Amino acid sequence: MLAALRATDRWLLGTTLALLAAGLVMVLSASSVEGLLAFDSAYYYFGRQLVFAVTGLAALFVLQRVDYRRLRRWAPAGAIASVVLMLLVLVPHIGVDPGRTHGASRWLDLGPLGTFQPAELGKLALAVYVAHWVDNRQGRLRSFTDGFLPFAIVLGGVLGIMMLQRDLGTAVVLGAMLVGIYFVGGGRKRHVALLLLGLAVGFALFVLLESYRQHRLTTFLDPFRDPLGDTYQPVQALIGLGSGGPFGIGLGHSVLKYGWLPEAHTDFIFAVIGEETGLLGTTLILACFVALTVRGYRAAMRAPDRFGVMLATGITTWIGFQAFVNMATVTSTLPATGVPLPFVSYGGSALAITLAAMGVLLNVAAQAQDEPSARRTDATADLGRRNWRPSVAGAGRRPGTPRRAPGG
Repeated sequence: MLAALRATDRWLLGTTLALLAAGLVMVLSASSVEGLLAFDSAYYYFGRQLVFAVTGLAALFVLQRVDYRRLRRWAPAGAIASVVLMLLVLVPHIGVDPGRTHGASRWLDLGPLGTFQPAELGKLALAVYVAHWVDNRQGRLRSFTDGFLPFAIVLGGVLGIMMLQRDLGTAVVLGAMLVGIYFVGGGRKRHVALLLLGLAVGFALFVLLESYRQHRLTTFLDPFRDPLGDTYQPVQALIGLGSGGPFGIGLGHSVLKYGWLPEAHTDFIFAVIGEETGLLGTTLILACFVALTVRGYRAAMRAPDRFGVMLATGITTWIGFQAFVNMATVTSTLPATGVPLPFVSYGGSALAITLAAMGVLLNVAAQAQDEPSARRTDATADLGRRNWRPSVAGAGRRPGTPRRAPGG
């Protein structure tokens, strides 16, 4: 136990706990009015978030001590189970009625336990599976038929389910995560470019085919076009961020949470952070996510095997990219996508599973610290080069070929 604690990446763990603590404080503040009006308790949402935070922390500390390589045996079963659950939300009377969720089909109704979003579990399960799959195909990954085409089919299938759920935001995050794993695993650059082009075209078509997505795009291009109507939410978010000034108006003193900003404690909680804690608070949140992303990729670069490299890359890309998308949405830098801010936004299943994923990432980081640098595999040492050039000087020279003279 003491050895495991000494091997823990304290910066990564400390940043995670800091974001979780900030999230609990802000959920309590941002949800108090809505909780009081809807459930006669200002602590309703906070209490539920606290329960899932404790559950997620338990999962984090357990998975932190479980060798991440043991997850490989469960990778196919986990991926299949998560895909089945993601399809179940589309079944009437099993998934939550889209009429209650603005037309989206993303949740399973668990009765007294509330709702569960299978796509959150899918992020972790698919990160493990695709890292496992790419590692098994390391000799064939650069082939078009044996590497690129099967991966493109898997990627297209997963994102297709997200489109059926009308969840473009999660589709964008999943796409970034899976393509990141494929790229780090050794996929050809032209294949990655082809994937990105296909994703861009696909997302553009989905936006053009749905009138509400076109509406979001026009709102993004001119957020002040109709501040009391169509562009009300982004305008209120910007007003909240601006009214906070350098140091904010004080914790608990938000005006937005009094019904002025829809989704104040979920997708748009970053606006309440800006209002109550000002530029200082939003900068600290941003700095925490930057630090977490840097430490996560550092753990990936130092992982003792290829599977660890890709798994750490996938989890880090998922959390870092989702945080970027959320904050960019609130600041009107990107169109509204409906993804929560990791560790901070209200959402039980998302919080618990993201904390569990951090446990896996912390285990990869601990394994990397336990491995002497001389014993790390070539895959880890070559992460920065991605095997595009030899890792040892002269290794690319054929045996028996004379060494070229200087200046020759």
